[in-house]
Amino acid sequence: MFTIIILLFVILVISFLINKQLKENIQMQKVINSFRAILVAAILVILIFASLVQIGPGQVGVTILFGSVQDNTLKSGLNIINPLVDVEKMDIKTQAYTMSGVKDEGQIKGDDAISTLSSDGLTIKLDVTVWFRLSENEVPNLLRTLGTDYIEKIVRPASRTALRDVSVKYTATDIYSSKRDDFVNDIAKNLEKSFEGRGIILEKVLMRNIELPERVREAIDEKIAAEQRAQQMVYVLQKEKQEAERKQVEAKGIAEAQKIISNTINPQYLQWKYIEALKDLMNSKNNTIVITPYDQKLTPLLNLNKQ
Repeated sequence: MFTIIILLFVILVISFLINKQLKENIQMQKVINSFRAILVAAILVILIFASLVQIGPGQVGVTILFGSVQDNTLKSGLNIINPLVDVEKMDIKTQAYTMSGVKDEGQIKGDDAISTLSSDGLTIKLDVTVWFRLSENEVPNLLRTLGTDYIEKIVRPASRTALRDVSVKYTATDIYSSKRDDFVNDIAKNLEKSFEGRGIILEKVLMRNIELPERVREAIDEKIAAEQRAQQMVYVLQKEKQEAERKQVEAKGIAEAQKIISNTINPQYLQWKYIEALKDLMNSKNNTIVITPYDQKLTPLLNLNKQ
């Protein structure tokens, strides 16, 4: 853009010089004057457009004047700038860098999983995604010191180094099962130190997959299954103990109830209960005959059918 403005300005100066030499040729002067007016208008239009720049959402613009990165940044939207500066648009949204063993899943085509050693000398393969973003206030310094290829210079090598440095502190079993969260947290702390002062902010480390040797994975799965069975047995024993205690309480309650009943039952009470039972039978619609023995030898037959 700056080159075009200079070129048009040079043409404009040349037109003035030619115009002075053609004072007697009025027709030619008119043509040159028209051409000069068009050039001036073109220069003005170009200057106006060169002074405006659109920054997209989730971006900041870094101004560069004659190769020198300026400290100020341009916000999202339409900005008025010096027409002599160049603007480098930098993305400050969350970015994801994936290293995976699955083809075409990560930024590197093919198998890009990280092979590393655990503290017990086993080789494990890790699929990892790193979430990060650029610090808006530090973008000019990042562009000045790293350029636009900060992923290849910082994010990728720092991530792979952190994974290898941390994995040697854990056994394969711990990484695969019980201490997986601790493993990921230590990786994140390591990466935060590597990104510090670089204008890169770590958001999260995602451990997508952990691949162990087959025999090790089978042994770990068996160990986990055994632990689960042991926990299940503890639960069953605890439940049986509670059931036994419940039955003891129930038996004690029944024994106490029988003791109270046996001490309070007398012939008058039994006779009253007997009469109440007969009353309920006689009032029932399903009975037509009620046998009511009143001594040990005779059982009277009473026809209660009212029809």
